[in-house]
Amino acid sequence: MHKEVSPGFVTVVAWITLATLAAAQGQAPAPFKVHELTRNVYWVEGGGGNSGVIVGDKGVIIIDAKTTPNGGKELLDDVAKITPKPVTTVILTHSDGDHVNGLAAFPSGITIIAHENNKKEQEAALAAGGRGAPPAGHLPTRVVTRNKENLKIDGVKLELLHWAPAHTSGDLIVYLPGQKIVFTGDIIAMQLPDPLIHLEKNGSSEGWITTTKGITALDADQFVPGHGDVQTKAVLQKRLSDAEAKRAKIKELVGQGKSLEEIRVAVGDAPRAQGGGSGGRGPAFASFTEVVYKELTKKGA
Repeated sequence: MHKEVSPGFVTVVAWITLATLAAAQGQAPAPFKVHELTRNVYWVEGGGGNSGVIVGDKGVIIIDAKTTPNGGKELLDDVAKITPKPVTTVILTHSDGDHVNGLAAFPSGITIIAHENNKKEQEAALAAGGRGAPPAGHLPTRVVTRNKENLKIDGVKLELLHWAPAHTSGDLIVYLPGQKIVFTGDIIAMQLPDPLIHLEKNGSSEGWITTTKGITALDADQFVPGHGDVQTKAVLQKRLSDAEAKRAKIKELVGQGKSLEEIRVAVGDAPRAQGGGSGGRGPAFASFTEVVYKELTKKGA
């Protein structure tokens, strides 16, 4: 099971790198773990970001599709062990490859729902051939353009929510009001001590705070993060208050003219490892401190 670790954290990319190395060395990856949340609602751990499985009247809704075609196939195999009903719909919480690229194993013709900015990010990645490039023929077929969309799919009532650019510009929160369950995507990533924000995808620390406030205001008891175990509202509220306090401290220090390295020390970040911020274990994303610093020091801020 995933647990929160110390500031010398392994990033999402590093995790994928380690898994790839293990496969290259002949080590079989651990099978996915399927966890029941309530009747007909499950979350699937392993193979990248967490996935959700919702069994409807005639079909199945999947939330996020794992990292690779093999991962996507294993996810579909796990669904088949739960129910003989076909997968009809996939909802993507954001555009990162570890939540999207498993779609390569999914049948054609299914409905793929994503925020409009998610689709734009996937199209840009596909054109560049870079990280998060989706499998051919599996771009979103339906986009969400509003901050809230109420849907009923295969008899299942759910809400798709977007407050602001946060982890990426195209985040979607999936809320099941009847079951009081929320799938947060990487707005909440429990293997990291701080919020993970992709500036290259126009994410925002302010937007993360706005979004997490929205999530914690929902009438829900179980919160499935993009990475890590199911969380309570109290845990999310603590992460929110910690992030708000850290951002406020960084803003104060920026106002005093402190450098980024001085601010890192002042807020208690772990020393940067040579070659990146992931402890030398792989490429790292910008830390929360670096993200906030860049936001506050850019021209016009």
